[in-house]
Amino acid sequence: MVPMTSTDVRTAAFRPEDEPLREDVRRLGALVGRVIREQGGADLYECVERVRQEAIRRREHAAGALDRIRAETHAMEASRAAEFVRAFSTYFQAVNLAEQVHRIRRGRAYLRSDDEPQRGSLRAAVRALRAAGLDEDQVVGLFRDLRIEPVFTAHPTEATRRTILHKQESVAERLLDRLNPERTPREERVAWARIEADLTSAWQTEEHPHERPTVEDEREHVLHYVSGVFYRTVPVLLEVLEESLETELGLAAGLPDHPPLVRVGSWVGGDMDGNPNVGPDTIEATLARHRSLVLARYLPDVEVLARELSQSAGRVRWSDEIDQRTAALAARFPQVLEEMPARDRGMRYRMLLRLVAARLRATDAGQPGGYAGPGEFVDDLRSIEESLSENRGEHAGLFSVRRLRRRAQALGFHLATLDVRQDAREHRELMAMLLGDPTWPERPIAERVERLHDLLQESGGRPDLQPRAEVLAALPSDGRERALRAFGVFDAIADGRARYGPDAIGPFIISMAQDTDDVLTVLELARRAGFGDRARGFELDVAPLLETVPDLERARDILDRLFSDPVYAPHLAGRDQRQTVMVGYSDSNKDGGIAAARWALQKAQTRMAEAARANGVLLTVFHGRGGTVSRGGGKVHRAVAAAPAAALSGRLRLTEQGEVIDHKYGLPAIALRNLERMLGAVALKTAEELAPAAPPDPRWAEAAETMANAARAAYRALVYEDGRFYPFFRNATPVDVIERMAIGSRPASRRAQRGIEDLRAIPWVFAWTQNRATLPGWYGLGRGLAAAIDRHGRDVVAEAATGWPFLAALLDDIEMVLAKSDLEIARLYVALAPAETHGLFDLIAEEFTRTADLVTDLLGHDGVLAGDQTLKRSIRLRNPYVDPMSVLQVDLLRRWRETDRRDDDLFRALVASVQGIARGLKNTG
Repeated sequence: MVPMTSTDVRTAAFRPEDEPLREDVRRLGALVGRVIREQGGADLYECVERVRQEAIRRREHAAGALDRIRAETHAMEASRAAEFVRAFSTYFQAVNLAEQVHRIRRGRAYLRSDDEPQRGSLRAAVRALRAAGLDEDQVVGLFRDLRIEPVFTAHPTEATRRTILHKQESVAERLLDRLNPERTPREERVAWARIEADLTSAWQTEEHPHERPTVEDEREHVLHYVSGVFYRTVPVLLEVLEESLETELGLAAGLPDHPPLVRVGSWVGGDMDGNPNVGPDTIEATLARHRSLVLARYLPDVEVLARELSQSAGRVRWSDEIDQRTAALAARFPQVLEEMPARDRGMRYRMLLRLVAARLRATDAGQPGGYAGPGEFVDDLRSIEESLSENRGEHAGLFSVRRLRRRAQALGFHLATLDVRQDAREHRELMAMLLGDPTWPERPIAERVERLHDLLQESGGRPDLQPRAEVLAALPSDGRERALRAFGVFDAIADGRARYGPDAIGPFIISMAQDTDDVLTVLELARRAGFGDRARGFELDVAPLLETVPDLERARDILDRLFSDPVYAPHLAGRDQRQTVMVGYSDSNKDGGIAAARWALQKAQTRMAEAARANGVLLTVFHGRGGTVSRGGGKVHRAVAAAPAAALSGRLRLTEQGEVIDHKYGLPAIALRNLERMLGAVALKTAEELAPAAPPDPRWAEAAETMANAARAAYRALVYEDGRFYPFFRNATPVDVIERMAIGSRPASRRAQRGIEDLRAIPWVFAWTQNRATLPGWYGLGRGLAAAIDRHGRDVVAEAATGWPFLAALLDDIEMVLAKSDLEIARLYVALAPAETHGLFDLIAEEFTRTADLVTDLLGHDGVLAGDQTLKRSIRLRNPYVDPMSVLQVDLLRRWRETDRRDDDLFRALVASVQGIARGLKNTG
């Protein structure tokens, strides 16, 4: 029997520098094969091998290969099908890890080289900034004002148990250990034995929970990355910047007081939109968990520093401030001083740090003597840092103290900023109850704004105008419960800010916001909840989320009205004229297709920046990106390069979710590389405002407008206007499986589902990815490009495709989606749909061909992904393992539906196939 992966490793394209990856994949594949044979039996192993070989032959265009795969998987027993999927899924796990480790290997090779800096690195960014004409002060000042803020969200396509994640990390660490050239043969054998043990124990562990995860489960999943990887990476990023400035500019002084480059946000525990399991209690519990977790990370670091800083009075001096702080803390914690060994009392840094540790414990326990806030903790660390610097301590502990101080500055006592989110419709319906006006949600926007003005101006914003008990007593019982829950959210926000600091709570995001009234409604609800006070007003940042193409097109008008509103303008002044506006990639795509959505987002960002500048507002655009290209995913640095510079202004806030989190932040070195690329891209784009480049050819924007309009018309004609489409979608994709899966704490639909409109963007995209058509990621673009070429000429569109970052990034992203699509397999799913809908697939296939031909032609590529051999190789390695699972899924789906969709072994095998395909395709949600 041929060993696992030998054929695909041999045929996949590897560059000479990627030969170590080939070897890792080969050896890991052999281990996976051994695990399958040992744990699943020879019959399973041989079946997997037969199917895998046929899948490879199919990719080499062998006749009948797909039919032979179907014959192998047809009517496969449910339990056998689950093991079959697990076998292929285990391979993906191994390949994913091998590729991550290889990225680290290649990064280290660049660091060892004196040649050109690695593309996308901070050193490369600094060099490019100098080449653009910025002087040293401008470069340093630019980085001082930059900030990137990834915001982690829960995601129903990623529910891997943390136990499995830990095993994957263990395998990656063993592979990284192998990079040490001094390893002995015995150490090498032991490393591979431990890798095999991790793979085997992972096989014996249930990969995904059968129960639907709770909000607490989702929170812990996200915190696995925040408290682990980000805690380690945040200070290192600033050190890399210092090294880059020293190498490229000769600045050896460093940036000791540089503000944090990265802060972390989260939605898990605060995102109420469509999730009845999130509310005041989860907000309070999440904030408390964030605090306890970050304090638990600081404490051992402080204790390690106490052991390391053993400077004695007879050998070195320290500052008077160290003595003063030690005496002050000793008075607060006399028992700690009494228990301290006499030999340590002459080691003042050690004394102070042990008292600092006691104060951290008191903070965590809520006892007297604890820190009032992270600023006091930072001040203690800074005093030690400054004393070491002044007393020959630069090489005697200064580095470690500075690292901890930088962590504390970035993560505070809140670890991650928690955003709060709710649907605008929920607010409108609640206001209808509070006002006793059932027609409120349907009233014209201008009427709602006028009434809200009256309410807020009459009260002067006073929260104590009417006692809450009276407000609630006037409501019917169902409205009383709804209002109590909403008011409780504002209580949790106020309490969280007071207890954990202002950075603990992020903006209050309004999903599906349409105009000024939605923002004013939040302020009125806050007032009725008793939030805020007369002196400071509402200490609340309200962020409208513009999600549909029409709302994005009205972005300038919406913000102009908001910023000049007589009630909101004073509120904004109290928030230092800072406004966050979120733009949604998911629902805008579902509404109008990818081309129309991307162009609407591009124009909206420019127009929002114009509105902010005209009104003296500091704007932060918050990008609601998902894992897939159709939900805004793809390469962030390319997206930043394509964005309007005025809409960035040195700030990048974006959501991160699903399997993308593990892919980008699963290992510290990978996380560092991704943060570097994002920060460098933001720096280069922001610099355009200092040294403006020539504006793009105005004909390109005209061509994009034509493209977007034609693409949107084609997309909506299929998805919303053809009555056959909804039953086709429901049957030709496994959306009914996805809706039943225990992979998220919130429902698949926002409201009682009546059609595509009410389906959430995640299951919409996920379903199309599963059947391999990936329709939301490309449909309509072919018609759009053809219309643009007809009207503006091929030369204009081709110039824009290579010379304009916006269109180049769009086509680059879509080319990747096309490469991962497989319409021959998608056609198998069509047989599950009603016969009268089958003609829709001919339209889909025609548009796919048109899109692929035009994208490759405009990019000048000889075939899809000809310009990205790394991604092409990655897909080539996975295809023989994804295809059989897709073929199996079609058969399982047919059989499950014939049994009235029972929750049985067949359903569990289907769930395994969904998760296996998602793992193989990587960015699926």
